[in-house]
Amino acid sequence: MKKIILFLALIVSLSACTLDNDNNDYYTYQVLPITSYVLPETFTLGQTYSITLKYQRPTACDLFQGIYYSKDLNTRTIAIQTATKNNQACTQELPELSETKFDFKVTNTGSYIFKFFKGKDIEGKDTFEDVEIQVVEKN
Repeated sequence: MKKIILFLALIVSLSACTLDNDNNDYYTYQVLPITSYVLPETFTLGQTYSITLKYQRPTACDLFQGIYYSKDLNTRTIAIQTATKNNQACTQELPELSETKFDFKVTNTGSYIFKFFKGKDIEGKDTFEDVEIQVVEKN
C-alpha cells in the first residue's frame, strides 16, 4: 500500500511540472567583437596585469554575460559574450562603448599571442587581430 501511495505521489508531483513554451524569459546569446583593448608593451614573468576591453553593444538591451576566453599554450582568444531577452522592446540607438577588464597572470616565458575577435568577414568566417607580447624575466 505504501508503494502505491508513493507511486501516486510521484505521478502527481511530476504532472505538476509543465514546460511553458510561451514563457518570454528566453534569451538570445551572441559573441561580440572587441572594438579596442589596452595591453602593456611587455609582460614581466610572475606579474598580474589588468587588460581593458572595449566593445559595442548592438542595443541597450544586450546584457554583458562575460568574456569569452580560450587558451591554447601561449595563445589566448578573446571576445565578449552578451545576452538579450527575447520579446523585449529596445531602441535602435547604439549605446556608448562598453568597457570591461580582466586580470591576466604571466606564468610562462617567451611570448603570449592575444587573438582579439573582430567579427566576421563577408564569407562569414571569424576574423581576429593578433597581438604578440614578449615576456621578460624579473631583474
